[in-house]
Amino acid sequence: MTASRSRIAPCRPSRPEPIWKEYALLLLLALMWGSSYALIKLALETIPPVTLIAGRVSIAALFLLSIMTWQKVSLPRDRNTWRQLLVQSFLGASGAWTVLAWGQQSVESSLASVLNSTSPIFVFFLTLLFTRHEPVNLRRFSGACLGLLGVVLIVGVDALKGLGQQVVAQLAVILGAVLYGGAAIYGRRFGHLPPVVTATGTLLWASLCLIPLSIALEQPWTLRPSLSSIAAAVTLSLLCTGIGFLIYFRLVRTLGSLGVASQAYLRAGIGVLLGTFVLGESITPTVGLGIAIALLGVILINRRGGG
Repeated sequence: MTASRSRIAPCRPSRPEPIWKEYALLLLLALMWGSSYALIKLALETIPPVTLIAGRVSIAALFLLSIMTWQKVSLPRDRNTWRQLLVQSFLGASGAWTVLAWGQQSVESSLASVLNSTSPIFVFFLTLLFTRHEPVNLRRFSGACLGLLGVVLIVGVDALKGLGQQVVAQLAVILGAVLYGGAAIYGRRFGHLPPVVTATGTLLWASLCLIPLSIALEQPWTLRPSLSSIAAAVTLSLLCTGIGFLIYFRLVRTLGSLGVASQAYLRAGIGVLLGTFVLGESITPTVGLGIAIALLGVILINRRGGG
């Protein structure tokens, strides 16, 4: 416990006061990662899952390498940093995505959305019990609980009826949320690196792990993906993964671990609002209340001040 605290130095999020730009980026990240579900579904029509994830991280890594070249930024050269980036890659990319993909095969999407939105709760308790690297108090805990309640109302309380069925698969989805929470905390140790370097290193490791797995399991050279699947995969790679990871590692530094994890509560509401404005769908009073509660939870998590 003491060792964990020494590795992640206690500190407040690196911002003197709430900045509208950081909140706008949090909303943008939630929009990107919330829309990734639809892109994944479209891409999976003709691209198998491991190959899709391997392509996703590889294209994103190449994209970020080009940004690094343009910015004249170099990758780290010490082994310790690369070992830490491997851990970050497992927590926030290859490991989390693999267990989530496996679990979601047997768990209803609505319930999976709720279970996958529990990562801020895990961030709170991991911080409280082990790392203590940023403030944890009753206000932030209330925000984490309210955010989860808001997601339940948005998705629908009926989604919880399946809780306790397909236990192993549901635990896999929860494990994915735990790994996401761990990634938000572990990512604090890369504060000495530009976000583009951390994001690139993370995705390079994910590529090295997933490409051989894709070759062994799915023989990607035999595939004949459709143009729509290719377009979805490329969009997923460049926007949701490449740019998304850039924003993510920036927010880890500015809003903190719990702050960046709170975007999980915004994804469901953004999905509903997109359906309203793009598809003309209506919002029920319960869903509207859920969006308001989730937003209140995010505000309580990120607002500076006393407990």
